[in-house]
Amino acid sequence: MAMLSNLDLIRRVPLFSLLTTEQAQSIADSVVKRRFRRGEVIVEQGRKSNALFILLNGRARVLTADQRGREVILAVLQPGDYVGEMSLIDDEPHSATVRAEVQTDMLVLGRNEFSRCLPDSSSLSYAVLRGLVARLRNADRQIESLALLDVYGRVARTLLDMAEDDKGIKIIRGKVSRQDMAKIVGASREMVSRVMKDLEDRGVIETLENGSVVIKERLHNGD
Repeated sequence: MAMLSNLDLIRRVPLFSLLTTEQAQSIADSVVKRRFRRGEVIVEQGRKSNALFILLNGRARVLTADQRGREVILAVLQPGDYVGEMSLIDDEPHSATVRAEVQTDMLVLGRNEFSRCLPDSSSLSYAVLRGLVARLRNADRQIESLALLDVYGRVARTLLDMAEDDKGIKIIRGKVSRQDMAKIVGASREMVSRVMKDLEDRGVIETLENGSVVIKERLHNGD
């Protein structure tokens, strides 16, 4: 690897395969090479790293975990894969942790240099990018819920995600379909109905006449 120039390395990465020579050289002048030891964290869930990481060799795992330390593997990254782009696009913390599974060499591209490769923030294509990132984050969260939370925890998390804040009151406007909720949390309609009834009996939530749901007490979603 030491004998290859940054431009040679950039040309080997599928992400940059359609760049012009000038664009590729600009990226090559901006990246730095970094080596991660086995087990070393590359990006951490809940934090920002402000960089794009591109695997040159090695292997890394994309993980999510709850507060009890239980982990779910979302993906295994191979050479040519990259991570960190979602956080760079929407300026939100990483939705998962990435850890080197073996010694792994990476190219690291900073936020400013990455931003120059993006379309203008007022363009339709940039809006589409942000929308795709939002969907990916929701998908990661759904996978985490299905893997780490019981039905009660998944229902609680879904209610919190659906609620909006109205002068300090969390409310879900419109009827909450038990059937739709069951499909979201991956459980039977009957199980979801039992959980919702238990929450109502305990005074945690209140269903209004129009079907809207008011969250009256703090819901525990299993985090």
